[in-house]
Amino acid sequence: MSDLLARSSAHWSEERRAGMEAFYRLATDDYRHLALARDWRALFEAAQARAGDRPLRLLDVACGSGKFPNALARHAGLAEAGLRPVETALLDPSAFSIAEARAALPAPFRAVAEHETTLQGFAPPPEGYDIVWATHALYAIPQDELSEAMSRFRAAIAPGGIGLIAHSAEAGHYIGFHRRYLAAFGPEDAAPYVPAEAIAETLRQQGAEVEVQDVTYDSATGPDETAAVEGYLQRCVFDERASLAQMHEAAPLADYLAECRRPEGWRFPQHVWLMTVTG
Repeated sequence: MSDLLARSSAHWSEERRAGMEAFYRLATDDYRHLALARDWRALFEAAQARAGDRPLRLLDVACGSGKFPNALARHAGLAEAGLRPVETALLDPSAFSIAEARAALPAPFRAVAEHETTLQGFAPPPEGYDIVWATHALYAIPQDELSEAMSRFRAAIAPGGIGLIAHSAEAGHYIGFHRRYLAAFGPEDAAPYVPAEAIAETLRQQGAEVEVQDVTYDSATGPDETAAVEGYLQRCVFDERASLAQMHEAAPLADYLAECRRPEGWRFPQHVWLMTVTG
């Protein structure tokens, strides 16, 4: 297990719940923006039409805390779509995350399987899934394991199915902040997050068709939300060593944070690629 994956898994635990909740003070909005970015109801209805009378099969890769299914139920009209139950397999290296996601799943999603593993260690079933998604879920994959992870992702998609990946691009906060953090606090041999551009290129090299939709917005909170911002930023890098005050003093983070802090509050620029994967 890589150091980044180990730290990521440690943060998804009961002992780190306070940090997780601080992170989601800002990050929950990521999933609202994704839910509003396309016609998800039409996507599910088309998938159900292809599936016929059987329930849809869905794989939620690195399921986290179940925020994306809830965003779809609240903002994309899935709760009112009259869909059959969506049989959902939850995949995550953290048993804590799987339990959190299972408890949070709203209708029409119904948990039917759990896979406590990484994507690159997952053996997809022969029948595959109608929908496979990974929403802000692939940051901890080491660069040298990315090809295998994307191969497993594609193998999980059933014939005629669809894959969906939402991930920060180079210009987005999650990638840019992590790289600045490593420059400021190290360690020197730490690997940066893989950006969406590398994921798309890897998939295309493997023969997949990848359509990209840019989703841009700001993650925002009030000027006095110091504790929430500190928890959010620490969780963005899975590292609690540096306080917000220390980040303000360390180059190149200091200039970046100065740009993000405005009189009306904090605004972290997000540039997300919503990728549709077929083939």
